[in-house]
Amino acid sequence: MPHDITLISTIAASLVLASLFGFVAQRLRLPPLIGYLVAGVVIGRIVAGGIADNAMASQLAEIGIMLMMFGVGLHFSVADLMAVRRVAIPGAMGQIIIATVTTAALTLLWGWSLGAGLVLGLSLSVASTVVLLKALDSRNAITTTNGRISVGWLIVEDLAMVLTLVLLPALAGVLGGAPGPDVHAVAGQSVLANLGITLLKVAAFIAIALLAGPVVLPRLLREVARTGSRELFTLSVLAMAIGIAFAAAKLAGVSFALGAFFAGMILNKSELSHKAAANSLPLQDAFGVLFFVSVGMLFDPAVLVREPGMVAAVLGLILFGKSAVAIGIVLLLGYPLSTALTVGASLAQIGEFSFILGGLGLGFGLLDAEGFNLILAGALFSITLNPVVFAGADWLSARVRASPSLNRRFEERQIVTLERVQTELAAAREQAERHAAAIKTFTPEELAAAFPLFASLTPEQRETLVLHFQPYMAVPGQRVIRAGDPADALYLISRGEVEVTINGQRIKTRGPGEFFGEMALLSGDRRTADVTALDYSRFARLSGRDFHRFLRQYPDIRTQITALAHQRAGHVVQP
Repeated sequence: MPHDITLISTIAASLVLASLFGFVAQRLRLPPLIGYLVAGVVIGRIVAGGIADNAMASQLAEIGIMLMMFGVGLHFSVADLMAVRRVAIPGAMGQIIIATVTTAALTLLWGWSLGAGLVLGLSLSVASTVVLLKALDSRNAITTTNGRISVGWLIVEDLAMVLTLVLLPALAGVLGGAPGPDVHAVAGQSVLANLGITLLKVAAFIAIALLAGPVVLPRLLREVARTGSRELFTLSVLAMAIGIAFAAAKLAGVSFALGAFFAGMILNKSELSHKAAANSLPLQDAFGVLFFVSVGMLFDPAVLVREPGMVAAVLGLILFGKSAVAIGIVLLLGYPLSTALTVGASLAQIGEFSFILGGLGLGFGLLDAEGFNLILAGALFSITLNPVVFAGADWLSARVRASPSLNRRFEERQIVTLERVQTELAAAREQAERHAAAIKTFTPEELAAAFPLFASLTPEQRETLVLHFQPYMAVPGQRVIRAGDPADALYLISRGEVEVTINGQRIKTRGPGEFFGEMALLSGDRRTADVTALDYSRFARLSGRDFHRFLRQYPDIRTQITALAHQRAGHVVQP
C-alpha cells in the first residue's frame, strides 16, 4: 500500500549524513556541530530532491529548539548568575548593545534597512552556550571562576535573546517587515499598545508558570518516578517540555522557545532535575542535530563567492569586534586580564540563538536570504576557529603572567575583585548543598552501603526506592514513636541514636544503619513501645502504604524483613 515516507526519509538522510560529517569533523579536531551544518548543506544543495523536505525539517528543528531551550532551563542557576552578576549582567548587556549598534551601522553603509541591520547585529552579538560548554569542558575549565563567569555571561545573553524572540514579532511591522500572525493590530492602535499587550501576555504566562508550576510539576514528576518506570518518566519529562511550550505558544502567544525554557526552569527546582536532564539528553541531542542540519539546508555556499567582503566583515565582527568589546568591558569593571581573555574567547563564535533569530527575521521579512547566509557563514567559520582563539587567549595569558610588571598591572591588582566572585560562588554552592541536604534521604549507593538489606536490589530499583522515603529529623528527647499509636511508617536511621522503651524501661538503643517500626506494620497492630531520640537524629521515613507496596514488589526483601522482625520478636517486643 503506497504511503508518504517524507518524514522518514528526511530524518534518515539528516541523521546518516550528520553522523558521517560529524565524525569527520571530530577526527579533524573540529566541533561536530560543523559536521552537522555541512550535512545540511549537502542535503539542501545536492541530495534534497525527493529525499528530504525543507518544511518537514523545519518542524523537526522546532522540536530541537524546544528541547535545547528546555535543557538550558534545566541547568539555569539563579544563584550562580547572581554570584557573577556584577560582571555578567552589565557586561553582556553592554556587549550586545555595542555589537548590535556597530553591525547595524555597518549594514546601513551596505544599503540595508534598519530592521535587517538590527536582526543581523543581534544574531552576531550572541554566542553559542553549547559551543562554549564544549570548549570549556575540553579544557577542564567549566568549574573554574573564569569559566563560570563566561557561562553566566552567556546565560544573560540567552535570557536577552529569549526576550528578543518575544518582542520581535510585535515590532516587525515598525522595523519594515511583515507583522506576525499573532500581532492583531487594531486600526489606529500604536506600536506601544501592541508591545504592551505582548508584554502583558508574556507576564501573565511567566506569573502562572512560576507560581503554579513549581507546586504542581515537581510533585507530579516525583509521583511518576516512584512508579519505577524509566520510559514513563522520560515520556513525562518530554510531555512537560513540549506540552508547556505548545500551550505557551497557543494560549499566551509567546514563542515555543520561551515556553520550553520556563518548563526547564520549573523542573530545575525538583530533586529529580538531574535525572530529567539525563533522560531527555538523548532526544535533545538527536533533535538538536536535526536543528543544525535544517539550518545547513538553508545555506547557500555561493555567498562566499558573491559577497566575500561581507563574509569577511561578519567574521571580523564575531572573532575580533565583540571579543574586543567584551575584553574592554571586563577590564573596565576591574577584573584580571585572564578573566577578560577567557570571556573574549568564549564570545568569538555564534550558534543556535543566532540561527533562531536569523530564521525569525527571515520569516518576518526583515532579513533576506543573503543576510541569513551571512549568519550561517559566520557560524561555520567562527565555530571552526574558536579553538584557535582559545589557544591564543591561553598563550597571551601565560605571557602576561610570565612578566612580573605585566602580571602586577593586569592580574595582581585586580585579584581582589576576582576573589569576591569566588567567595560568592562558594556561598552559592554551599547554599545549594544545604538545600539538597534538607530534602535528601540517601543516594542509592548510600542506601545499599548503610543498609545491607537493600544491597541485593539493582541500582535502578534502589533509585526508585529512595524516592519513597521522606527526610525526618528529631532533637534529643523527642518521641519519634509512641506506644499505642497506629503503625504508620518504618524509619531508617541515617544519623544519631534512638532508645526503645516499654513502660519506661530501656529495651535497646539503635544507631545509624538500623531501622525500627517494621513489626507493627507487618502485624497490623498498634505500637507496643516508645522510641525516643537520644541526640540530634536524622531518619528516612517510609510510609506504611509505600512499605507494603514495596514488599509486594520485592518479595525477597519482604522475606528478609519478616525474618528480622521474627528474630527481634523472639527477644523483645518491638515498636
